[in-house]
Amino acid sequence: MDLSLLSPQERREALALLEEREWRTKRRKLFDYYPDTGPLRRELYPKHLEFFKAGAEFRERCFMAANRIGKTEGAGGYESALHLTGLYPEWWEGCEFDEPVKFWAAGKTNETTRDIVQAKLFGEVTFDGGRKTVSGTGLIPGEHIGAITWKQGVQDLIDTVKVKHKTGGWSVLGLKSYQQGRGAFEGTEQDGIWLDEEPPIDIYGECLIRTATTDGLIYITFTPLDGMTPTAMAFLPGGKVPDAKGH
Repeated sequence: MDLSLLSPQERREALALLEEREWRTKRRKLFDYYPDTGPLRRELYPKHLEFFKAGAEFRERCFMAANRIGKTEGAGGYESALHLTGLYPEWWEGCEFDEPVKFWAAGKTNETTRDIVQAKLFGEVTFDGGRKTVSGTGLIPGEHIGAITWKQGVQDLIDTVKVKHKTGGWSVLGLKSYQQGRGAFEGTEQDGIWLDEEPPIDIYGECLIRTATTDGLIYITFTPLDGMTPTAMAFLPGGKVPDAKGH
């Protein structure tokens, strides 16, 4: 569009439309991932696709890899967004839920959960008419983000958020951190839990209990910075998988 050919009023209207389109595009980030063709085509990410596909067969999974290879956003965050919204792509071969789900996502500390997990899924914290909300520029499409409750005592950290499912119902995601201790992971049944960064083995065991009756999913995305811990060993050949109590 050659804006120089337009009147001042038409130019302002055209710019407003372009800004609106850009804003809407930023709030639909999920649909840019793993395209059929192009420099980011999904065939270039065989480990990510293998991780997704394994979810159709295995309840527990681990994406243990080096830093900066897309394990948080491109693996854990992406899959969580699909389960919460039901917006699975045609090529998807992993586990699928056909109705709204109850999920948890957790990181090491309250701050890393907010700055990494929450930001990857929902974008930055912002204000709309004086009401605290999120930008919707993360992996969850902006139009699918519903009511948010905020955690007390931690600035700008979401406690729970409703996510619109394609069936018309609402999934519910709770955000937690290992810093809160094992007790924070007790209580309700969950359809799935995404653990970003390595959890203590007792918290992992509690997550197993939370998903036992639903036959739900647990997946971890982390770099083994602490060496051969019990959690890391549980997913290595010859390692010992913990029981429901983390033993």
